[in-house]
Amino acid sequence: MNGMKTKCGTKGTEKWTGYHMKRKLIPYLFVAPAMLVLIAFKVLPICVSIHGSLFKVGARNIRHFVGLQNFINLFQDNIFYISLKNTVVFNLMTTPVEICFAFILAAVFNQNLPGIKVFRTIFYIPVCISMAMATTVWALMMNPYQGLLNTFLGYFGIGWQGFLTDPGQALGCIMMIAAWKTIPYWMMFMLAGMQSIPESVYEAARIDGASTIKSIFKITIPLMKNTFGFVVISNSIQNLLLFAPMYIQTNGGPKNATNVLMLEAYKSAYSYNNMGRSYAIVVILIVVSILFLNAQNKFFKIVD
Repeated sequence: MNGMKTKCGTKGTEKWTGYHMKRKLIPYLFVAPAMLVLIAFKVLPICVSIHGSLFKVGARNIRHFVGLQNFINLFQDNIFYISLKNTVVFNLMTTPVEICFAFILAAVFNQNLPGIKVFRTIFYIPVCISMAMATTVWALMMNPYQGLLNTFLGYFGIGWQGFLTDPGQALGCIMMIAAWKTIPYWMMFMLAGMQSIPESVYEAARIDGASTIKSIFKITIPLMKNTFGFVVISNSIQNLLLFAPMYIQTNGGPKNATNVLMLEAYKSAYSYNNMGRSYAIVVILIVVSILFLNAQNKFFKIVD
């Protein structure tokens, strides 16, 4: 009898253990496709870049191991420092502007006004236009001699502007184009965050005598902390990797005023045929991205 009990008990335990094992494996099966995509398109390219930065491609595509020589050459190159500076400045200037305007537009479009859905659609149109098309159209309008912008500014007595041909204005012009294209996209995330806040919270604040401005700073912004965190981090990564407007409009000019790390990596690979240098720039760009993300995470923890 005891033997039979022990045998039955063992079978029951095995079944119970198998059931628990299946329950533990099921969540991983659901996550597996996303993990495979993440590994294939995120982790693997990073590993390839790190590995490739340690080699130099010679004649007949023969690879030679050079260790950290590609990085040493970069840190002795003035163009690399200019690209690094432009990348950091572009991110520090563009990201706050895009987030602020996205929040303001979201606050406006969150009002229950007649025809508000139509206006939301109109303001979202720039997101539907490809970056290449938007960049080309803006380049035509910013043409110093035949563009519409100089003609328009002339009506207000503002003199001729070089725009993309002026080293002092070129990067700012590209910032404006990037902001025009990106603000409506992040506006929708902000709008979703605002609409997730219960109306009862605002009603309680109004009963206590809180003004609209006070409600925004005391209720809306604190309750949207997670939304702000996601938008700021995602926007920073996007701006760090952006290079299409620079490539299409100026190719890094004039005088390297719009040359950013991603564009320099592209030119190193396909213009200079120096894959080792390109991989090294990508690795440094990854490090810069990690530093930005770390700083932003610490900021949101402090705010919390």
